[in-house]
Amino acid sequence: MKKKAHTLAAAGLAALMLVTAGCSTSNEASGDGGGDGEKTIKFMHLWPSGSSKQHNMITEDIIEEFEKENPGVTIETEVLENEQYKNKIKVLSSSNDLPDVGVTWAAGYLEPFVEGELFAPLDDVLNDGLKDSFVAGTTEAYAINEETYGLPLELNIAPIYYNKAIFEEYGLEVPETYEEFQEIVKTLEENGVAPIALGNKDRWTGSLWYMYLADRIGGPEVLTQAINREGTFEDPALAQAAEEIQTLVDANAFNRGFNGLSNDEGKSEFMNGNAAMYMMGTWELPNYTTNEDVPQEFRDSIGFFKFPEVEGGKGDLNSWVGGPGVGLFVSENSEVKEEAKEFVKFFVESWGERAVTEAGVIPATKVDTESVELPELYIDVLDELANSSNLTLFADVQMNATVAETHLNLIQSLFGKEVTPEDFTKQHEEALSRE
Repeated sequence: MKKKAHTLAAAGLAALMLVTAGCSTSNEASGDGGGDGEKTIKFMHLWPSGSSKQHNMITEDIIEEFEKENPGVTIETEVLENEQYKNKIKVLSSSNDLPDVGVTWAAGYLEPFVEGELFAPLDDVLNDGLKDSFVAGTTEAYAINEETYGLPLELNIAPIYYNKAIFEEYGLEVPETYEEFQEIVKTLEENGVAPIALGNKDRWTGSLWYMYLADRIGGPEVLTQAINREGTFEDPALAQAAEEIQTLVDANAFNRGFNGLSNDEGKSEFMNGNAAMYMMGTWELPNYTTNEDVPQEFRDSIGFFKFPEVEGGKGDLNSWVGGPGVGLFVSENSEVKEEAKEFVKFFVESWGERAVTEAGVIPATKVDTESVELPELYIDVLDELANSSNLTLFADVQMNATVAETHLNLIQSLFGKEVTPEDFTKQHEEALSRE
């Protein structure tokens, strides 16, 4: 359904260099940028034409358009698969030989490059008419010490998908309050339908539910401030959120065996109609819109809603849990830094609408939904994003690796009722205080 509506070990290193040596470039150019004022921007990305065909095509088109509008500037590309890319970036950073423009991830991934003064601040690019183009909260994930070191291209948020046919069968309506949501859970459970599909063996899936409850009870800053040490994890709102998780467990809100099932196994309960609701990132949208391997009848029956407000809570209905995907950086040591910044600005501005219409990717920039033709579900998500008040980055992404592992283990223990809400928050605080 569509509508036109008004986003390394030595041996390993040697092998890596052999692999990357064979990678093609879209525009061959001399390392000195050519002669007589010509300049070359080296751009390394992770969208090969085989495994990321649509992303690659969009990228090549943007490069061609930029070169046409900027005579004398050539974009020389190197394209690697995801893991090859990450490995080579490490190698290049150790020799201070990063490409002029490359792909990066947010938060913890970004920090070592910033601490090593390898990435250039991009606030001047943002303040050159670009800042208002982004969905609220996306660029903040690329900021360290109040300076922005990457510009996000993609964005994922986590709505609650629901089966409209099941809701209709039991006379249920989309909840506006958490109390109404609890009544839906009760009605479905009493009628033998699993209210919520969840595979919490992967743990981050349960973290999504906890994060939303923390947000709606304590407001959009309470969790982030506890993690970055501007607050404490023993904040009463974070304890109350943990209590609510166990209340949902006691109400049989989740499918049987959820704590021992992978996300894919949990998702299948929603996909086969056994569960009425499923919270997951917007990377699932193709399964409910354009994936022809999924029955059309099922796709037509899927809608989504925002996590409802909790009475007396400080949260905002338009605050989302999620996070930007990859973004672009500019090398601090680039000899063509200004041209590289211009290219990054051009790329971000060109990427948004094309990414969603041609690749099914929700962009980090706002999309004018009146000018694009998309499945209705995409349009609705994009409209919600344009009106979002906040984006709270996935908790485990905000944390360093050690604390993230503690968080995820505690999430599973919380859902399994192997830890009390008080111990849950206390152990988080202890882990964070050690860092």
